[in-house]
Amino acid sequence: MTPLEFDQKHLWHPYTNVEKPGPTFVAKEAEGVWITLDDGTRLIDAMSSWWCMLHGHRNPAITKAIHEQLDRLPHVMFGGMTHDPAIELGQKLLEITPPSLQRIFYCDSGSVSVEVAMKMAVQYQHAVGHPGRSQFVTTRSGYHGDTWKAMSVCDPVTGMHHLFQGALSLQHFVPQPPIAIDQNWPEDPALNGIAELRAILEKHHKQIAAFILEPVVQGTGGMYFYHPEYLNQARALCDEYGVLLIFDEIATGFGRTGRLFATDFTDIEPDILCMGKALTGGHISFATTMTNDRVATGIGNGEPGVFMHGPTFMANPLACVAAKASLDLLDQSDWNANVSRIEAGLTEQLAPARDLPNVADVRVLGAIGVIEMDHRVSADQAHGLAHEMGVFLRPFGHNIYCMPPFVTSDEELASICDGMLRLAREL
Repeated sequence: MTPLEFDQKHLWHPYTNVEKPGPTFVAKEAEGVWITLDDGTRLIDAMSSWWCMLHGHRNPAITKAIHEQLDRLPHVMFGGMTHDPAIELGQKLLEITPPSLQRIFYCDSGSVSVEVAMKMAVQYQHAVGHPGRSQFVTTRSGYHGDTWKAMSVCDPVTGMHHLFQGALSLQHFVPQPPIAIDQNWPEDPALNGIAELRAILEKHHKQIAAFILEPVVQGTGGMYFYHPEYLNQARALCDEYGVLLIFDEIATGFGRTGRLFATDFTDIEPDILCMGKALTGGHISFATTMTNDRVATGIGNGEPGVFMHGPTFMANPLACVAAKASLDLLDQSDWNANVSRIEAGLTEQLAPARDLPNVADVRVLGAIGVIEMDHRVSADQAHGLAHEMGVFLRPFGHNIYCMPPFVTSDEELASICDGMLRLAREL
């Protein structure tokens, strides 16, 4: 049995049917934007390995930090102990995130970061005398992860988790923010989506702990970019009705949208902020949930007096040094210029897709490029063309999209765009 045969017989990959696993490649090494397969084929990683590999694969500064930390302290429990990597990363995070967010809770992955945020919101409401506030409001077409509570705030109709609806907590959903980021904002609440949010909060605020959503960019729910004024006005409504505001920046954080955080498109700050994916430059799993003093001290002053969450690998030193190194790289590089260059390249080179049959829309924001089709596109078929194109793309739903590493060259970006156009023509 070859290694690939073993893989297909025993290893269950994400979102696959074990009887029909689809094309799977054996990656042997990676560097920069390139992945080298076992047969020597080199593929451009147009997905940043699910949106996390900001600085490219095997970045020397990040791998050096991990190697050096491995020789000193690979892991220690965070209960009753701390360490320099956690402290130094925390100091760095406070420099770059909204100033009101002064409390940092380290966790394992993006989905866990959302779980932590939702637990914070419920425990805060309970602590301040509102034990009935245990539900959430969110938008249609949102996505927040694959763990149990996170699934409950993913779209129950268009999302990936609709078959679990009978087992999940029932939440409140408002329509997807209707005004796109490049449209003029209408002041009429009936047109801009705020009327529906107000109606839900007015009717159910005594049961709602928080409003959770992805700011500006809805990722897996459809790669849709909406107007940031929606978030400004949502903040005011949350304050009016005593509901916390949670921003899920797991996909959008650390420059992907052209701003360091999508929150930076707005004039407001959330009560809780979730980060993951690119936090470590994609080199090791890690996430964090940040909140303000009001939420943190509120929880501390209630019963049982402590926040009820504690992952085993919380604040893992290897992950902390990787994250600190990645954030230092952002500081040292002209990431703004790189993202602007990628945005300009995507805008120009994906424009011909507008004239192709079956293309519904073409969208670009920062280092995110999307060709939306009028039908579902097969990831398996796209994988089957990867060898020929020299580009690894993984469409989902109706979207052929890319999120390339910030170190992608103009030539490599042209290959990515050519690959996307080919998929739009052939799939």
